[in-house]
Amino acid sequence: MPYYDGFVAAVPTANKDKFLDHARTGDPFFIEHGATRVVECWGDHVTHGQVTDFYRAVAAHEDETILFSWVEWPDKATRDKAAAAMFNPENVDPRIDPEKNPMPFDGKRLIYGGFETIVREGDHSSVPYVQGFMVPVPTEKREAYATMAAEAWSMFAGYGAQAVLEAWGDDVPRGEVTDFYRGVNATADESVVFSYMIWPSREVCEKAMQSMMEAEMPGGMEMPFDGKRMVWGGFQPILEL
Repeated sequence: MPYYDGFVAAVPTANKDKFLDHARTGDPFFIEHGATRVVECWGDHVTHGQVTDFYRAVAAHEDETILFSWVEWPDKATRDKAAAAMFNPENVDPRIDPEKNPMPFDGKRLIYGGFETIVREGDHSSVPYVQGFMVPVPTEKREAYATMAAEAWSMFAGYGAQAVLEAWGDDVPRGEVTDFYRGVNATADESVVFSYMIWPSREVCEKAMQSMMEAEMPGGMEMPFDGKRMVWGGFQPILEL
């Protein structure tokens, strides 16, 4: 099963073109070191929540937009080898050197981590529109969460969803300013799930969400996590390698 690096950042809205230049320069590094895909998604319909949301997760300012992105690897071993090359102080690739290809956003508020695939369904060959999620799940309920997510896929597919990924936190560091754990107010006994759902368009996604809100949920479906702390939003892919 693929392995994923997930990222969330707050990018000054005025720096969108600068970010694209930065990503077009640096992202090929991952492909050259074995990644099968890199996707950068720009906040399109990211709402503010009562308890948690993407803005709080990265301490975003009013003039910043949320970036949701991932790097897909064939396995963790390939990812770890690439990471070793990335952080090799004796051979820093200029494309990922912050002095030569500076990040047009506050890197101290970037949150990132490595995630193991637990559910992957549907057609991932194209990425027209994305819903991104961060979910706090009790670590002991990993299997229950995977079972629920797999069973829910048929419902989402019935509403027009194209694909889904659910990936379990495996190598998720704690940051000094922000991190995935703080982003969902995770407790000590919880792990973080990085998830996305691919839709044919924003219109199909929004119509599906409205239909699901109006419909009765299937009986017996219990969420093995605190839904009030789930973080989600809609994103428009702006770069895919």
